[in-house]
Amino acid sequence: MPGTARVEVRTLKVGRYIALDENAYKILGMSKSKPGKHGGAKARIELEDIFTGQKRSYVSPVTDSINVPMIEKGSAIITHIQGSEVHAMDNKTYATLILPLEDGMSLDAGGEILWMEAMGRYKIIRDH
Repeated sequence: MPGTARVEVRTLKVGRYIALDENAYKILGMSKSKPGKHGGAKARIELEDIFTGQKRSYVSPVTDSINVPMIEKGSAIITHIQGSEVHAMDNKTYATLILPLEDGMSLDAGGEILWMEAMGRYKIIRDH
């Protein structure tokens, strides 16, 4: 998958991110079972999609490799809001960003936001 790296399941921790089925998930909980007589140790991971909030579980042997998304975060100044899109200028690169407007956010032009990008998708994390 583009925008990801491979790591072993045994190295994952709660609060980190993984990529499954072209989506990025945050790890909410993780439990590991001991190896049995005829099998290896398994990991059960509780996940939440960082863009939709949908929860799911994932079970895998701890020796398997899994994709981890490269997540980029930054801050930006809102230039204007057009329909369901927020147009903002990144504070570091001065690039123009077009971010989806989520329900319940009260944003105004000239305000500052924190954004997150994973696997080509953007999300507003917090409005100041």
